[in-house]
Amino acid sequence: MSAAYFVTGTDTEVGKTIIAAGLLYAARLAGLSTAAAKPVASGCQLTAEGLRNDDALALLAQCSVPLRYEEVNPKAFAPAIAPHLAARDEGVRLDVAELDAAVRAIVDKGADFTLVEGAGGWRVPLTGNATLSDLACALQLPVILVVGVRLGCINHAVLTADAIVADGLPLAGWVANVVDPRTARLQDNLDTLSERLAAPCIGQVPYLPSASPERVAAYLDLSRLML
Repeated sequence: MSAAYFVTGTDTEVGKTIIAAGLLYAARLAGLSTAAAKPVASGCQLTAEGLRNDDALALLAQCSVPLRYEEVNPKAFAPAIAPHLAARDEGVRLDVAELDAAVRAIVDKGADFTLVEGAGGWRVPLTGNATLSDLACALQLPVILVVGVRLGCINHAVLTADAIVADGLPLAGWVANVVDPRTARLQDNLDTLSERLAAPCIGQVPYLPSASPERVAAYLDLSRLML
């Protein structure tokens, strides 16, 4: 039976991509087929093949199902700014229905384990009043929340979890990713997150200066995900 999840974060730069890549790697180790999508990405580099985003490439590298880059990342923008601003500057409309169709094409590949990674946090704007959370709602996918563990993360995590549930989607699990090695009272913060988030913690990833999907996967437990 195949499973698909939407991956969001408590903020930008909290390690959504490396956690998603680690989850995909762990799934492959478990003998599962994998696929992924990064529907919108900014901060792309111009290559001979076109615009390419490092995060989307990292996800693509962990896909066992054959996919073209354009399938994984249908909307790519060069400026390293908020996607809705990059799209506006290029006169591109980030339409939820269009993104929904592109992502469903990936999910319909039927991989055992599929991840759809958002950009930034839950309420990142698209065009008009739409946000990336509207895409997650259209897809009706359970959500994996990546918590960037640093000062202030508890508030951000609880607010995001509340918003996910208020939008009618299940929080399937969360990952504590330590992004600040100097975080005071680290274990107390992790314990508080476990108390306040009504979903299983599927991993506590320590600060890794040179993180890789292989290293991250060692701290993740896919069996704890709520299907």
